[in-house]
Amino acid sequence: MSSKVEGDSGLRLVGGGADALFRMGDAVRALLRGKAEVVELALTAVLAGGHLLLQDVPGVGKTTLAAALAGAVGGSFSRIQFTSDLLPADLTGVNVLEPGEGSFTFRPGPLFANVVLADEINRTTPKTQSALFEAMEERQVSVDGTTRPLPSPFLVVATQNPFDAHGTFHLPDSQLDRFLMRLSIGYPDRSTEREILRCSPTRRLPDAALSPEGVRELMGAAMGVDVPELVEEYLLDLVRATRSDPRFVRGVSTRGAQCLHRAVRAYALVKGRRYATPEDVRALAGPVLAHRVLARSGHGPTSDASTTAIQGLLDEIPPPL
Repeated sequence: MSSKVEGDSGLRLVGGGADALFRMGDAVRALLRGKAEVVELALTAVLAGGHLLLQDVPGVGKTTLAAALAGAVGGSFSRIQFTSDLLPADLTGVNVLEPGEGSFTFRPGPLFANVVLADEINRTTPKTQSALFEAMEERQVSVDGTTRPLPSPFLVVATQNPFDAHGTFHLPDSQLDRFLMRLSIGYPDRSTEREILRCSPTRRLPDAALSPEGVRELMGAAMGVDVPELVEEYLLDLVRATRSDPRFVRGVSTRGAQCLHRAVRAYALVKGRRYATPEDVRALAGPVLAHRVLARSGHGPTSDASTTAIQGLLDEIPPPL
C-alpha cells in the first residue's frame, strides 16, 4: 500500500487517512505472517463495506486474521463462537422484564458491534443463521417486532471449516451471497512457518489504527475511485460469461456484479490509486465471484470447481490493453 492516496485524492481523511490505513495493514501483517496478499484483500472488504468469509482447514490463521483485523479497525468488537445449540436471541439480544417496574428492557446481543467475529459459522443451525442473515443484509435486527439498527460501520468476519468436517451445516446460497469475499489463507511457506515456530504463542492484537469515523471516511473515498468504462466492460464480460459458459450451472447475479464493482474501487484505494485497472478485476474475480456461482465438475458442484471455472474464464477472456 501507499500513503499517496491522500495527496492524490485531495481528501482530508480522519485519523491520518492513508497513513492510518498503512499502519493498520502493517499491524495485521505482523500477526498473519507471510500472507500480505490475503491481508490486502481483507482490507479491501473493509473499505468496500462488505462482509468477509474465511474458509480453510483449522489452524492456519483464520481466527488470527479476523481478530487482528478487528483490533486494527477500532470501534467495538465482539466474538461469537457458533455451536449447534446457539439460538437467534444469543445473537440479537432479548427483552428482559425488569422486576418491580413492570416493563421490558432490551439487552443487546453481540451483533451490536462494529466488527463481529463469527467463529466457525457453519457449526450452527439454519434457524440461527436466519438471524445473522438480516443483520448482514439490512444492518439491523428485529426483536419482538421492533427493528433496531446496528452500528456503522458493521462488518462480519466469519470463519468456517471445510464442509466435510464433522458437525457442519452448509450455509444457504442467499447468505453466502451476502459475503463480499471468500478467502482461503492456505499454509505458510517454510521460512515463515519456521518464524512462527520460534515466536511466542501469545496472541496480541494491534492497537486500533482507525476509528469508526475514519473507516466511514475511507469507505467514502473508495466510492470516489474512478472505474473507467473499459474496466467496466471487462468486468461485465466476465460476469456475463458465467451465465452462458457450459462450465457453470448457475452464473453470477446482478448483485454479484455490483459487489465486484464495489470491491474493485476499494482494492484500487488499498493499492494507492484513484482509478481501477483490469488487473484489479482479475485479482478480485476469484474471491468475489467463486462462492456466488455453481460450477460443474466430475463429482458434482464444489467450491474448488467454481474457483477453477472462474480462473478458466480469466485465462480465456483477455483484459483490455
